[in-house]
Amino acid sequence: MAEIKDPTVSGGVHRTERVLVSMIAAVVGLSVLAFLARIVGTLVGVSNYTAGVWPAVTVLPLVGFPIAILLIIAFVVATVVRRGRETRGTTR
Repeated sequence: MAEIKDPTVSGGVHRTERVLVSMIAAVVGLSVLAFLARIVGTLVGVSNYTAGVWPAVTVLPLVGFPIAILLIIAFVVATVVRRGRETRGTTR
């Protein structure tokens, strides 16, 4: 007979892990884009980084990368807990 698969599980990765991975990718991607925008702005000749969108572009990598590190730690903890439960046979 065919196996019935849980719709919340895709390839052994649970919904929580998928959400954490997508959040990590989004935060790191936006932070890298903001970092590159600041570099391009400097190359183009922008001298006033206190007006317009530049303060947000400047601060985003300073906040985004630490948040990404915390999300990576949360992902590792969630994965370790899930695998521990699967090993013991006490899944939720």
